[in-house]
Amino acid sequence: MKKNLRNVLALALGLITTVSFAQDWNVDSRTRIDMSNANDDAGEQMMTDQRVTLGATWGGSNWGIHVSSDVNYNLGDPATSYAGNRPTMSIYEAHASADLFGMASMTIGRQALDYGSGALISSNQWGAHRTTWDGFTFGLGLSDLADITIGYASRNEGGVTNDVADEANANMYANIGGEFSGWNVNILYMTKSGPAYDNAGMSDNAAMGIDISGALMGATLGLSMNTDHSENEMRVLSLGYSVNDDLSVNVGQTAYSTDNVGTFMMPGTNMSGGWANGNLGYLASGMEDLHYGVSYNLGGISLGATMHNITDATEGNDDYERSVMVLDLGYSMSNNASLGLKYATDDNGSDDSEANYTWLTLTVTP
Repeated sequence: MKKNLRNVLALALGLITTVSFAQDWNVDSRTRIDMSNANDDAGEQMMTDQRVTLGATWGGSNWGIHVSSDVNYNLGDPATSYAGNRPTMSIYEAHASADLFGMASMTIGRQALDYGSGALISSNQWGAHRTTWDGFTFGLGLSDLADITIGYASRNEGGVTNDVADEANANMYANIGGEFSGWNVNILYMTKSGPAYDNAGMSDNAAMGIDISGALMGATLGLSMNTDHSENEMRVLSLGYSVNDDLSVNVGQTAYSTDNVGTFMMPGTNMSGGWANGNLGYLASGMEDLHYGVSYNLGGISLGATMHNITDATEGNDDYERSVMVLDLGYSMSNNASLGLKYATDDNGSDDSEANYTWLTLTVTP
């Protein structure tokens, strides 16, 4: 038996044995078929990926332990499995939580975090390789109106440079979220420090996101303002309206700052992978995306369509235009299984370089 496969099976057996003694357990199986045509002149592909997540939770009135693991593998020709299609297994989440004298809660370990719009911190649930936060998280019970969370992660390799011990590379964030007079508000503040971030120019400036959403005169309004560690800015305005219980329409604009040379980027988020994560992703500095769509819910079937018209506001790019269309179809087969189909076409701002993406996703939970 191949060594990698043997290790995966050994870890899986250990986790399954542990789950049998847990107070709560969960399994999530996701099969995604990628039928993409990256360019007009490229051949179509048929790539099937499988991700299975197995988790277990133990706990009491003021403590808890959670462990989960992801197994990823590609379904291909067994004769070519040596070419990189072997299963891989990794710890997705592993953390312990405890109540601190009824005034706060503390969680230590590997955690999947999602705050606000997800433009700054999100766990990339759509992709095969998801993002987690290794460190400490404190929930402060200081207010009945807002949830206040502080997180910290630090890593020091123990190296020495010029007879001076290297500093630790550290990440810290503070998030405040709550509802005020019918409006949902979330404020996220993030800092980086340490030699690796200093060299990348990321520790001089803090990243910050402010998200506000609420209902007004039958419509849903949303505003998201984000700044990354290089002072690049991203702003999203959205307006949604429910025509009836099943039909809704939406329109919005996403704009990126033009006064910076760099591109807005936060690694590891839902948007950082672009189409690899099933969405348009971040755009370049100075670009504006006018998007509008419609969604319809018919029992267990949901339909959605979104159009993106992208322009470039930077000097000399007045003629730039990019069109993207995304179609979504969802079907709930039961309380435990759902099927999703997503199709996207992207002309990449060119008349002769259209890309088409199709994903078929089956999700099953017990």
